[in-house]
Amino acid sequence: MTDKTSDARARAELKFRKTEREASARDIIMAEQSAEAEKRKAKTSMLKELRLSREEAELAEQGAAPAKKKRVKA
Repeated sequence: MTDKTSDARARAELKFRKTEREASARDIIMAEQSAEAEKRKAKTSMLKELRLSREEAELAEQGAAPAKKKRVKA
């Protein structure tokens, strides 16, 4: 009788450890994905700022230079 109980307990403990390992691995993966998402968001924000500043500089340059007239074909 004790063999059945100890075998059942051993199986239960193995199953529990397996579940804990899977949960731990899942937590690690989720943390890595979250960190990658934050990096991506920061990079996108930086690139947007660079693009906006470049566009602003181009508009200022166009405002300082005389505007070219477009020819209208008759």
